[in-house]
Amino acid sequence: MPQTAVRITTAAQAATVTSNSPVVTDWALRYFGPWWNATSTAPDANAAVIADVNAVRVTEIAQRVADRSHEETLYANSTMRVDRDDDGTVAASQPDDKLAYRAEPGGPLRIYGCADVPVALATARLAREVIRGQLLSDGWSILHASAVVRDGQTVLTLGDKGAGKTTTALLLARVGWQLLANDRVFIRREDDRLRVLPWPSAAAIGLGLLDALGWYDQIRERVQRGEQLHPTQHQKVTDALHSGSRTPLWKESGKELKPQFFPDQLHSWLGLTLATEGHSARILFPQITPGAEPTVLDEERTVRDADFFTAGTEDRYPDVFGLLPSDLPDTQPLLELLGDLPRKALSLGHDVKANTELLTQVTDPTT
Repeated sequence: MPQTAVRITTAAQAATVTSNSPVVTDWALRYFGPWWNATSTAPDANAAVIADVNAVRVTEIAQRVADRSHEETLYANSTMRVDRDDDGTVAASQPDDKLAYRAEPGGPLRIYGCADVPVALATARLAREVIRGQLLSDGWSILHASAVVRDGQTVLTLGDKGAGKTTTALLLARVGWQLLANDRVFIRREDDRLRVLPWPSAAAIGLGLLDALGWYDQIRERVQRGEQLHPTQHQKVTDALHSGSRTPLWKESGKELKPQFFPDQLHSWLGLTLATEGHSARILFPQITPGAEPTVLDEERTVRDADFFTAGTEDRYPDVFGLLPSDLPDTQPLLELLGDLPRKALSLGHDVKANTELLTQVTDPTT
């Protein structure tokens, strides 16, 4: 089967993905193109990621890992078995997804699967990890924030889970800001400014929020016509869209189950414009309280070390294959510059119009 390839770039970093399945490389183009840069290219013998549909290799690697003393971890919500050789070679398998992996020191990361889509999903995650490692080595850090951009000026929104980071970003994106990220961003100090890059990912937007923003009906119509959202979306969410239910869905763990959008669907389905980078200009700290009147709070909030992702706080993508540097950049220079930016703590309610009016006011560059 002929090989296809995609080159992914951002901020002077790059990685090439090759595959025997055009589904995999088309997926990478779709996944990385809107927020980073992704272009089709000639297959590269020095590709960083080689991802093939090959059931025989899946069986071979999975059996080898199972037969040896191995560790288990959770990777992207799926159990991964990991075996490490003395020479640094890592072999791994995810039995539930019928995926297998092999990485040798200094060599490419090889991904094998039994079907196109699982391989494409794994490839997108791990190609992003390759670039992530390059960015971290080049002085970038990862901040737990949503971000929107206008005229190159970026508004960062921070807070704990459920504080309203995604809601704030989407409300501003509906009124002319460009969406750069809904959950995490890359950030680096360059001279006396803070440059911000997106973290490409599927975007999760709750059923209730889709309804409040006036998007639910058009999403439901597309799903009923057979159009597909991102495959990591839980079947219960798909069923809810088909039935017309707007009631938020929850896991037993307390995590909300949400519709999952490809990056390009934020534009093609929701009409939002995406940004590929920006420079930090101000910071918001929202807190959503049902029934609250939107208002600026008289609270002093600052960005903290805990707002940055570290190896210890990365809960979805542990560094199984050694793609990340052992020493992360010092965040103190970032904290100093972030501390100099205008910032406001906000109380938001469930009134979309009132929330938007307050957000428009506090993000006005003249205030």
